[in-house]
Amino acid sequence: MDKSIVLKYDVDGNDFSLAGEASSSVKKVLLSLGFDPEIIRKVSIALYEGEMNMVIHANGGVITVEISPEEIHMLLEDTGPGIEDIELAMQEGYSTASDKVRELGFGAGMGLSNMKKYSDVFIITSEVNKGTRVEMVVKNKQ
Repeated sequence: MDKSIVLKYDVDGNDFSLAGEASSSVKKVLLSLGFDPEIIRKVSIALYEGEMNMVIHANGGVITVEISPEEIHMLLEDTGPGIEDIELAMQEGYSTASDKVRELGFGAGMGLSNMKKYSDVFIITSEVNKGTRVEMVVKNKQ
C-alpha cells in the first residue's frame, strides 16, 4: 500500500439492523490489505463501540477512516445531543442509554472506555446540543 485509503460511512441513527456495518467493512478492508490481526482487532472494537454510540445516543453521524501503512485514523462526528460531562461518561459502567436500548443488550456503559482502551490516540470533544467529535488512531506496528 503506497498511499492512504479514505473510507466514509453515514451511520443511520436508531437503526440497529445496520449498526456495525461500518466497522465490519473497515475490518474487511484491513484484512484484504494484510494488516496484523491484533491491529485489526483493536480497530474493530474501537470503531464498533463508536458506531454503536452514534446509533444509540446521537441519531447517527459520519465516520471517516483513513488507512495508511503507519496508522488507521478514525474520525466520528455527529450532531446529536452532545455529552454534558465527558469525564463522567468515560467511567466504565456509566450509561445514559434508554431502557429500550438496554433491553436490546446495549448501553452497558463500556463504549467510550473501550474506545480509549483500544486506541493509541483518543481525543473526544463535545458540546451540548451541538454534537460530539471523536478521533481515534491505532498505530500499525511494522
